[in-house]
Amino acid sequence: MKSQPGLAMASSQETSTSMKSCAKLVFQTSALLLVLVALQPVIFASVDDAQAFALQAAEPYVKQGFQVREDYWGGDLGSGEKKAVRQQLFKGNEYWFWLGTEVDKAKVSVHVYDSDGKLAEEPDGWEKGHFAGAHVIPKATGSYFIIVSVEESPEDRTHWALVYGFR
Repeated sequence: MKSQPGLAMASSQETSTSMKSCAKLVFQTSALLLVLVALQPVIFASVDDAQAFALQAAEPYVKQGFQVREDYWGGDLGSGEKKAVRQQLFKGNEYWFWLGTEVDKAKVSVHVYDSDGKLAEEPDGWEKGHFAGAHVIPKATGSYFIIVSVEESPEDRTHWALVYGFR
């Protein structure tokens, strides 16, 4: 069988074009992977990470006999934004609410108000960078409002999580 010169040339050009396309795809994929690795902490940070920090804030209180509930609230907020969470609290119990975020340089706060909008927390609440805690001994059973806030953050949106315990 005789080879045809035009056919061999087309095959060589197709191979060259195919190799260039393949090289371009490998380069683009490598560049995308590099960007994803560089942005990994930002992209893959989550409320679950924030929950781990909230639970870390609770550790010393567990040693004091507080039982941490599996329930938690979470989301993301911009700097200066607040979120209200409603929770039924019972007279006779003592509660701590712990707020955390994975953003190390963020400053967060948590405060508890009764259904009349009056501050209901004890004076031993605290804020330490990306952790905060509020202590409540309800005077009456009822709905209380826990206000979480991202006071400052270097991120546009900051993941947060709120956990609580009682005894």
